[in-house]
Amino acid sequence: MTDSDPKTDLRRYLQAARDALVWKLDGLSEYDMRRPMTPTGTNLLGLVKHMAGVELGHFGATFGRKFPESIPWYDDMDDDPSADFWASEDESHDDIVGLYRRVWAFADETIESNPLDAIGVVPWWPPERRETTLHRVLVHVIAEINRHAGHADIVREHIDGAIGLRAGASNLPELEADTRAEYREKLERVARAAGSAQS
Repeated sequence: MTDSDPKTDLRRYLQAARDALVWKLDGLSEYDMRRPMTPTGTNLLGLVKHMAGVELGHFGATFGRKFPESIPWYDDMDDDPSADFWASEDESHDDIVGLYRRVWAFADETIESNPLDAIGVVPWWPPERRETTLHRVLVHVIAEINRHAGHADIVREHIDGAIGLRAGASNLPELEADTRAEYREKLERVARAAGSAQS
Protein backbone atom coordinates (compact mmCIF):
# COMPACT_ATOMS: atom_id res chain seq x y z
CA MET A 1 0.00 0.00 0.00
CA THR A 2 1.38 3.41 -0.92
CA ASP A 3 1.48 6.38 1.41
CA SER A 4 -1.18 9.00 0.81
CA ASP A 5 -2.07 12.44 2.06
CA PRO A 6 -5.13 12.39 4.39
CA LYS A 7 -6.63 15.58 2.94
CA THR A 8 -6.26 14.24 -0.60
CA ASP A 9 -7.99 11.01 0.45
CA LEU A 10 -10.87 12.90 2.05
CA ARG A 11 -11.29 15.15 -0.97
CA ARG A 12 -11.32 12.14 -3.29
CA TYR A 13 -14.08 10.45 -1.28
CA LEU A 14 -16.03 13.71 -1.08
CA GLN A 15 -15.89 14.24 -4.83
CA ALA A 16 -16.77 10.61 -5.60
CA ALA A 17 -19.89 10.95 -3.44
CA ARG A 18 -20.84 14.26 -5.08
CA ASP A 19 -20.48 12.74 -8.53
CA ALA A 20 -22.52 9.66 -7.56
CA LEU A 21 -25.39 11.77 -6.23
CA VAL A 22 -25.56 14.08 -9.25
CA TRP A 23 -25.25 11.14 -11.66
CA LYS A 24 -28.53 9.76 -10.31
CA LEU A 25 -30.31 12.57 -12.21
CA ASP A 26 -28.90 11.61 -15.61
CA GLY A 27 -31.49 10.80 -18.25
CA LEU A 28 -34.53 11.73 -16.15
CA SER A 29 -37.27 14.22 -16.92
CA GLU A 30 -37.84 17.24 -14.67
CA TYR A 31 -40.91 15.41 -13.37
CA ASP A 32 -39.07 12.21 -12.45
CA MET A 33 -36.27 14.14 -10.75
CA ARG A 34 -38.84 15.85 -8.52
CA ARG A 35 -41.27 13.01 -7.87
CA PRO A 36 -41.80 12.43 -4.13
CA MET A 37 -41.00 8.73 -3.87
CA THR A 38 -41.47 8.20 -0.13
CA PRO A 39 -44.11 9.27 2.40
CA THR A 40 -41.68 11.97 3.58
CA GLY A 41 -41.33 13.36 0.05
CA THR A 42 -37.79 12.18 -0.76
CA ASN A 43 -36.94 13.12 -4.35
CA LEU A 44 -33.72 13.13 -6.35
CA LEU A 45 -33.43 16.82 -7.20
CA GLY A 46 -34.27 17.70 -3.61
CA LEU A 47 -31.40 15.52 -2.36
CA VAL A 48 -28.98 17.40 -4.60
CA LYS A 49 -30.39 20.76 -3.47
CA HIS A 50 -30.13 19.67 0.17
CA MET A 51 -26.47 18.74 -0.22
CA ALA A 52 -25.75 22.13 -1.81
CA GLY A 53 -27.07 23.72 1.38
CA VAL A 54 -25.19 21.27 3.62
CA GLU A 55 -21.86 21.96 1.95
CA LEU A 56 -22.55 25.69 1.84
CA GLY A 57 -23.05 25.83 5.59
CA HIS A 58 -20.32 23.44 6.65
CA PHE A 59 -17.61 24.86 4.43
CA GLY A 60 -18.86 28.46 4.50
CA ALA A 61 -20.28 29.85 7.75
CA THR A 62 -18.40 27.28 9.83
CA PHE A 63 -15.10 28.75 8.66
CA GLY A 64 -16.20 32.39 8.44
CA ARG A 65 -16.73 32.44 4.68
CA LYS A 66 -19.73 33.87 2.84
CA PHE A 67 -20.91 32.44 -0.46
CA PRO A 68 -20.78 35.17 -3.13
CA GLU A 69 -24.37 34.59 -4.31
CA SER A 70 -27.68 35.31 -2.64
CA ILE A 71 -29.75 32.13 -2.34
CA PRO A 72 -33.25 33.05 -1.10
CA TRP A 73 -34.31 29.56 0.00
CA TYR A 74 -31.05 29.11 1.92
CA ASP A 75 -31.08 32.57 3.49
CA ASP A 76 -34.73 32.27 4.60
CA MET A 77 -34.96 28.68 5.87
CA ASP A 78 -37.17 29.90 8.73
CA ASP A 79 -39.96 30.50 6.17
CA ASP A 80 -39.84 26.86 4.99
CA PRO A 81 -37.56 24.52 6.96
CA SER A 82 -37.91 21.96 4.14
CA ALA A 83 -37.00 24.42 1.35
CA ASP A 84 -33.73 22.61 0.69
CA PHE A 85 -35.41 19.23 0.11
CA TRP A 86 -37.43 20.13 -2.99
CA ALA A 87 -37.10 22.27 -6.09
CA SER A 88 -39.78 24.81 -6.90
CA GLU A 89 -41.33 25.02 -10.38
CA ASP A 90 -39.00 27.86 -11.33
CA GLU A 91 -35.84 26.00 -10.23
CA SER A 92 -34.69 23.74 -13.03
CA HIS A 93 -32.34 20.78 -12.95
CA ASP A 94 -29.69 23.02 -14.50
CA ASP A 95 -30.25 25.65 -11.80
CA ILE A 96 -29.86 23.20 -8.92
CA VAL A 97 -26.95 21.20 -10.34
CA GLY A 98 -25.22 24.41 -11.46
CA LEU A 99 -25.57 25.82 -7.95
CA TYR A 100 -24.24 22.62 -6.42
CA ARG A 101 -21.19 22.68 -8.69
CA ARG A 102 -20.49 26.31 -7.69
CA VAL A 103 -20.85 25.29 -4.05
CA TRP A 104 -18.33 22.47 -4.68
CA ALA A 105 -15.81 25.03 -5.92
CA PHE A 106 -16.51 27.27 -2.91
CA ALA A 107 -16.19 24.33 -0.48
CA ASP A 108 -13.02 23.13 -2.18
CA GLU A 109 -11.47 26.58 -1.64
CA THR A 110 -12.16 26.24 2.10
CA ILE A 111 -10.67 22.75 2.15
CA GLU A 112 -7.63 23.73 0.12
CA SER A 113 -6.81 26.88 2.06
CA ASN A 114 -7.02 25.35 5.55
CA PRO A 115 -5.13 22.59 7.34
CA LEU A 116 -7.17 19.64 8.60
CA ASP A 117 -6.76 20.87 12.18
CA ALA A 118 -8.19 24.34 11.35
CA ILE A 119 -10.86 25.29 13.86
CA GLY A 120 -14.38 26.12 12.76
CA VAL A 121 -17.66 26.70 14.57
CA VAL A 122 -20.84 25.00 13.33
CA PRO A 123 -23.57 27.37 14.60
CA TRP A 124 -26.42 24.82 14.43
CA TRP A 125 -24.59 22.03 16.31
CA PRO A 126 -25.12 21.64 20.08
CA PRO A 127 -23.07 24.22 22.02
CA GLU A 128 -20.72 21.62 23.49
CA ARG A 129 -19.79 20.37 19.99
CA ARG A 130 -19.92 23.55 17.90
CA GLU A 131 -16.18 24.11 17.86
CA THR A 132 -14.66 21.52 15.57
CA THR A 133 -11.97 20.94 12.96
CA LEU A 134 -11.96 20.88 9.19
CA HIS A 135 -11.09 17.18 9.43
CA ARG A 136 -14.23 16.42 11.42
CA VAL A 137 -16.39 18.56 9.12
CA LEU A 138 -15.04 16.72 6.07
CA VAL A 139 -15.81 13.34 7.63
CA HIS A 140 -19.28 14.55 8.64
CA VAL A 141 -20.12 15.87 5.16
CA ILE A 142 -18.74 12.75 3.43
CA ALA A 143 -20.92 10.60 5.69
CA GLU A 144 -23.99 12.73 5.01
CA ILE A 145 -23.59 12.85 1.25
CA ASN A 146 -23.06 9.09 1.08
CA ARG A 147 -26.18 8.57 3.17
CA HIS A 148 -28.18 10.67 0.71
CA ALA A 149 -26.53 8.99 -2.27
CA GLY A 150 -27.87 5.72 -0.83
CA HIS A 151 -31.34 7.26 -0.67
CA ALA A 152 -30.87 8.34 -4.30
CA ASP A 153 -29.90 4.79 -5.30
CA ILE A 154 -33.20 3.43 -4.02
CA VAL A 155 -35.32 6.32 -5.33
CA ARG A 156 -33.80 6.02 -8.82
CA GLU A 157 -34.32 2.25 -8.87
CA HIS A 158 -38.00 2.80 -8.07
CA ILE A 159 -38.37 5.40 -10.82
CA ASP A 160 -36.94 3.46 -13.76
CA GLY A 161 -34.96 0.48 -12.50
CA ALA A 162 -31.58 2.17 -13.06
CA ILE A 163 -28.92 1.02 -10.60
CA GLY A 164 -25.27 1.65 -10.02
CA LEU A 165 -22.55 3.65 -8.36
CA ARG A 166 -21.59 5.46 -11.58
CA ALA A 167 -21.85 4.92 -15.33
CA GLY A 168 -20.59 1.44 -16.15
CA ALA A 169 -20.30 0.36 -12.50
CA SER A 170 -23.48 -1.06 -11.02
CA ASN A 171 -21.65 -2.36 -7.93
CA LEU A 172 -24.11 -5.27 -8.04
CA PRO A 173 -23.80 -8.72 -9.59
CA GLU A 174 -24.54 -8.61 -13.32
CA LEU A 175 -27.86 -10.44 -13.69
CA GLU A 176 -30.37 -10.65 -16.52
CA ALA A 177 -33.77 -9.15 -15.76
CA ASP A 178 -35.38 -12.59 -15.39
CA THR A 179 -32.66 -13.78 -13.04
CA ARG A 180 -32.94 -10.60 -10.96
CA ALA A 181 -36.73 -11.09 -10.72
CA GLU A 182 -36.19 -14.71 -9.61
CA TYR A 183 -33.66 -13.50 -7.03
CA ARG A 184 -36.12 -10.95 -5.66
CA GLU A 185 -38.85 -13.57 -5.49
CA LYS A 186 -36.50 -15.91 -3.61
CA LEU A 187 -35.84 -13.17 -1.05
CA GLU A 188 -39.59 -12.60 -0.71
CA ARG A 189 -40.15 -16.32 -0.03
CA VAL A 190 -37.35 -16.38 2.57
CA ALA A 191 -38.73 -13.26 4.27
CA ARG A 192 -42.25 -14.74 4.42
CA ALA A 193 -40.94 -18.04 5.77
CA ALA A 194 -38.87 -16.30 8.44
CA GLY A 195 -41.86 -14.12 9.36
CA SER A 196 -44.14 -17.18 9.63
CA ALA A 197 -41.61 -18.98 11.80
CA GLN A 198 -41.67 -16.12 14.31
CA SER A 199 -45.47 -15.97 14.47
